[in-house]
Amino acid sequence: MTEVKKRIAFMVLCIAGMTVPVAGAGIMIFLVSKGWQTLNLSLIFGNVPVIDAILLKKRVFNGLFPAVAGSFALVLVSVFISLPVGMGAAIYFSEYASKKIKKAAGISVDILASAPSIVIGLAGFSAAIVMHRHISESISPCLLLSSMSLAVLTLPYIIRSTQLALESVPESLRMAGLSLGASKFDNLVRVVLPDSVPGIMSGIVLAISRCAEDTAVIMLTGAVASAGVPDSLLRPFEAIPFYIFYTSSEYTSPQELATAYGAAIVLMIVCLSLFVFSYLLKRSIHKGYAGK
Repeated sequence: MTEVKKRIAFMVLCIAGMTVPVAGAGIMIFLVSKGWQTLNLSLIFGNVPVIDAILLKKRVFNGLFPAVAGSFALVLVSVFISLPVGMGAAIYFSEYASKKIKKAAGISVDILASAPSIVIGLAGFSAAIVMHRHISESISPCLLLSSMSLAVLTLPYIIRSTQLALESVPESLRMAGLSLGASKFDNLVRVVLPDSVPGIMSGIVLAISRCAEDTAVIMLTGAVASAGVPDSLLRPFEAIPFYIFYTSSEYTSPQELATAYGAAIVLMIVCLSLFVFSYLLKRSIHKGYAGK
């Protein structure tokens, strides 16, 4: 009877494990079948020459280039804000905090991780209204506000992954540095953190993916249609997820809907390129520490 239960459990786990890749492959096949005809340079740059668009000599009105540039800027600024805060908090919780503080912090991080993105977006929008009324009338939804909101949304991923990576370092490796006379801080910087790089980078990859694909937060805090390439952090911007949402809900012809499918494919390519960049960065950092 026990052997039968094990086989049933194994089959259930196999089916569950295959569901995600099969569903993902089905979605990708559907998107490619609907939008592959639109995949050309005009989808990105419209009628503007590629060099002129990249050098910002001419504005692209009927292409995805402003949305692509806005998405990259959004991801970079969000990760730039959330990474030092998340890593600092994780290092404190893992290495210096007492058990009571660690337990309370764990509950807080879990609550923040379970918060819907629309709630974070409403909080950012409310903050923009308060600052507009009481601080400066020039403050409005913008790239910086969207990045800060997404940074709050991605903090749990960075904190948890960094904390787990630090706590998974073997005790023998920790004691090796301390036994040679290194201080706790030196041991953390030279021994513990280098061994935790793969786990930390995994959290960064998750944060990047969340920033790149979220729509609810940016829709309320700064993303608008036809904003162009943002020339300041205090300006509205375009982003690929918002472009897909706006076009698929307001399209007036089959060609516009096909463009939305093409934009979804471009979003997958952008996310894949960010993943590849993160992976290469992780390898280079790990090799750099290993070579020391």
